[in-house]
Amino acid sequence: MNERGEQWFDDAAGSLARPYTVTGGRTRSANYPLDLITLVVAMSSPETPVGLESEHRRILWLCQQPLSVAEVGARMDLPLPVVKVLLSDLIEQQHLIFRSSTQRSEAPDQHLLQAVLDGIRKL
Repeated sequence: MNERGEQWFDDAAGSLARPYTVTGGRTRSANYPLDLITLVVAMSSPETPVGLESEHRRILWLCQQPLSVAEVGARMDLPLPVVKVLLSDLIEQQHLIFRSSTQRSEAPDQHLLQAVLDGIRKL
């Protein structure tokens, strides 16, 4: 509100900062395998690190208990690519650790895929 009591923006509209400004214009996160079910947990309290942006501090506050990337995105009310960039920043600065529940392989085994397809066709 200003001095005359006029409201400048609607609270329901959300933050005035565009997502690309939150990430400093970056659209890609570092090379960390952060998918929706990857768990992240803070290694420090939100008050400890100096010089962090408010979004980074909020993530640290949320991640005092393990959360998935999807949960962090929902609670931050930001698009997932933006959340992944912010999480990557915190991982790089060693304020967060992550654990991916899936093992990534180069390509799926063709024989296994064919066996699954054959099994489905028999149903």
